[in-house]
Amino acid sequence: MRIPFRALLRNMLHLGAGDVLGRVSSVATVVLLGHRYGIVILGVYALAQSLTQYLQPLIDFGLRHVGARLLAMYPQAAGYIVDQVQRRRLAVAGLVLPWLLVYSACAKLPVEMKVFLFAFSAVGALYAISLDWAAWGQERLYLVGLARSAVPLSLLAFILLGKPEGERVLGWAVGGNAFGFLLQGAIFWAWWRRQRPQPVNGGTLEAIREALAWRRTRIMGLAWLCNLAFNTIDILMLGVLSSPEQVGLYGAAYRVLNQVLSTYYLLTQVLYPRFARHGVEDRARMLRARILAPLLGAGMLIAAAISISRRMVLLVVFGHQFLAAGPLLLLLAWSIPLDFMTSYLSNAFIAWGMEKRVLLCTMIGAGSNIVLNLFFIPSYGARGAAVNTLLSYAIFLAALGWVGKMAKELAPAAEAPMDVLLCS
Repeated sequence: MRIPFRALLRNMLHLGAGDVLGRVSSVATVVLLGHRYGIVILGVYALAQSLTQYLQPLIDFGLRHVGARLLAMYPQAAGYIVDQVQRRRLAVAGLVLPWLLVYSACAKLPVEMKVFLFAFSAVGALYAISLDWAAWGQERLYLVGLARSAVPLSLLAFILLGKPEGERVLGWAVGGNAFGFLLQGAIFWAWWRRQRPQPVNGGTLEAIREALAWRRTRIMGLAWLCNLAFNTIDILMLGVLSSPEQVGLYGAAYRVLNQVLSTYYLLTQVLYPRFARHGVEDRARMLRARILAPLLGAGMLIAAAISISRRMVLLVVFGHQFLAAGPLLLLLAWSIPLDFMTSYLSNAFIAWGMEKRVLLCTMIGAGSNIVLNLFFIPSYGARGAAVNTLLSYAIFLAALGWVGKMAKELAPAAEAPMDVLLCS
């Protein structure tokens, strides 16, 4: 099997070309908050963004990946798929708001910052109107990247144009968040209205209904929610168990790490629709050492570069007061090669319909991270969370490796040994 590197690169450029504006805007916002407003404001903003991130897997609850997979498999039934998926997403959006209120009330913050935390994250429920998942499933990657930039660009514009003083910047951030999500939804719906419905036979509709059944999508929803918890639960737990200063320092270090990971996720997102169309033999070949080893090696090189330049990066990006985040960034940098492996494997397994196995792995990874944080964050704060991140990544990768070795879905023939790195 020849890997279509040119096609993958083209799709990554399409997704990245639109996404780069959002990335620059997001970085500019945290740089502005760090330099002008300090550690506490940046910490509260990072906490609000992390809470907002949880809305997406909760609202989708498996529908994003299952819906995109169905669009890749049955493009002629796009209208029916979108109608079914959007009804459920909008219904779930209203159910998550009370949970945001509960968390905001429990956070160790002043009352006015608790209000901001709830308002900012509640506005994120407008994500339910977005059709980014549909554009992703149809590989309209330039549109996906461009529309995603609406939220970070609006946030930055509101803060710059408002020129607020002190904590008033948080109110402007809420306004920018709301405008960005509304604009994003409008962009996707303007694209969708140009689609032309096609006739679909009854057998296809029955297969789609079966794939979208609650008993099927709940597995994917739980798997992706656990994956998000694995990646971001540290900041939320610091918000409840530690101080805003610790959240600010950890958020600054993780922001640097996230720029690398977000760039890598362009590859995994581009690969997902292609993974969904793979046969059994293709699956085994995509797990060979010639593909996985370069991913691991590239991650190690990036981790080494960040470790060496960590103080300079923190000083330039956030300012002198954030140099205390240097040890955190040193630890977190070495989660990059581990994330390169876990992200690739989990996305591939999900695209191949192995949601239950991925759910088990993510539950193990997220569970270990939560338990370790409960023990070490109260005593060691952000540094304890950083160490726990490395440990839980190792546990998560080991679980995925075990799944890859045992899964029959990856073997070209039941009797033949699988010639992949995971089984060597």
